[in-house]
Amino acid sequence: MQDLLKVAMPKGRIYKQASKLFREAGLSIPEEMDDSRKLIIPVPEARMEFIMAKPVDVPTYVEYGVADIGVVGKDVLMEENRDVYELLDLGIARCRMSVIGLPDWEPVLNPRVATKYPNVASQYFRELGQQVEVIKLNGSIELAPLIGLADRIVDMVETGSTIRENGLMEHEQIFAITSRLIANRVSYRMKNDAIQALCDRLQPVIAAASTVVTK
Repeated sequence: MQDLLKVAMPKGRIYKQASKLFREAGLSIPEEMDDSRKLIIPVPEARMEFIMAKPVDVPTYVEYGVADIGVVGKDVLMEENRDVYELLDLGIARCRMSVIGLPDWEPVLNPRVATKYPNVASQYFRELGQQVEVIKLNGSIELAPLIGLADRIVDMVETGSTIRENGLMEHEQIFAITSRLIANRVSYRMKNDAIQALCDRLQPVIAAASTVVTK
């Protein structure tokens, strides 16, 4: 098992899209894995071992070398700022990071901003030269402006239906989000052949999918 490429995979939506991408690249990833509750899943036919993790933990596993590579959203990479190589934009799990608030929001002095991404939010407003108080929340971020906890929120938006249903709107887009393939720095040297071979398989599939998206 030592020669298997250890891959940290996020559970849920990103995993299903990533596993589909891997299969399209010719990797033998059994479909029954998509619904498995196991946390460590050897896939010897693909010379891989999947470590199923919370999305926010993937860069940590990769940075510390318990996983050689990982799949993670750009939002998590920006927030966690881990010391890893970013190898490929996989082009999956597309969404965006935005500043959101009530439609009638007006600027105030030292506004409060609620978010799951305090580092991203702080950096964004700092670069704009705006002083804000950032409040870290873990769920139901949309509640914050509705109950007066915060003036605005910074959060991911996919379709926008949740914010619209709660009477909110996007005021500013901070950056687009897709999932990325990342690598541990030591693993990238020690297992370069295997990692590069994976990248070489994925790139034409990503390019083909990107062509479809942009049409």
